[in-house]
Amino acid sequence: MISFNINGKSATVSAESDTPLLWAIREHLQLTGTKYGCGAGLCGACTVHINGKAVRSCQAALSDADGTEVTTIEGLSPDKSHALQKAWIAEQVPQCGYCQSGQIMKAAELLQDNPDPSRDQIVAHMNGNICRCGTYTRIIAAIQRAAKEG
Repeated sequence: MISFNINGKSATVSAESDTPLLWAIREHLQLTGTKYGCGAGLCGACTVHINGKAVRSCQAALSDADGTEVTTIEGLSPDKSHALQKAWIAEQVPQCGYCQSGQIMKAAELLQDNPDPSRDQIVAHMNGNICRCGTYTRIIAAIQRAAKEG
């Protein structure tokens, strides 16, 4: 049994300690906003926060979450009023939308640590979160908008 807080609520998962955190979140806790992308930690679709730091949940073991605070896209803002979520809509970022929860969670880490990043800092921080549709220009614009309106 692994216990942690997820999106502000206590959770206990009964699974092998080496189970990927992604599967505990999706299958055991039924929070499906976090996506399975590549399973190898290369694309970023599965990005969540553990104690405020962005991690690839497909590569984090369930045991890595023991006693921590985990935040998924569902917990970023209960009423979808987070500046990034609003900016994503305003900038019309998603096409297929599959990578967007991971993109937003990675961007949220950036804005938490650096509320006014330069374009170069955004690009460097977001490097490795892949968008199959190639909406990188809109992703950058949304992060810049969220930083201004945040």
